[in-house]
Amino acid sequence: MALITTGGKISRDLETHGALGVYVPLEGGFEGRYRRRLRSRGYVSLMMSARGMGDVSMYLTGVHGVRPPHLGKKSATADPAVGDRVFVPPIIDTQLTNLPPKSKGLLLWIVEGYILANTELEYLVSLPKVNPMVKIVVEMGGDRVFRWQPLQSSLA
Repeated sequence: MALITTGGKISRDLETHGALGVYVPLEGGFEGRYRRRLRSRGYVSLMMSARGMGDVSMYLTGVHGVRPPHLGKKSATADPAVGDRVFVPPIIDTQLTNLPPKSKGLLLWIVEGYILANTELEYLVSLPKVNPMVKIVVEMGGDRVFRWQPLQSSLA
């Protein structure tokens, strides 16, 4: 039971590989426990869903435009009826600049990662190699027990 409560193995694997693919029991609850253990090890955790990301590289590391939902309202001008585009700063750069001084880095926990294409997952594997302060955990599906493997192995 001590290995489960400390979270040392997942922390070491995350530092070694940079990106992990996890398989979680469908009843839930485990991701919160492991995120809490990684936060106690010095990581700042940010959870996001893979749905609606669009271009993953631009969503995480570039300035990208989003259109808020129009909620049935039409604009009175000659502009498109889909609404104005709002530009959002890069998520990773914004989070990294706001890290506490003694933090190990930023942990991106991405749920519903099974919808991502292989090229998007390959980008997530390469992201910790480009920026070592960023660690990635992608939920790849369900299983009977909480288990993880390097994200590179999940691609094969």
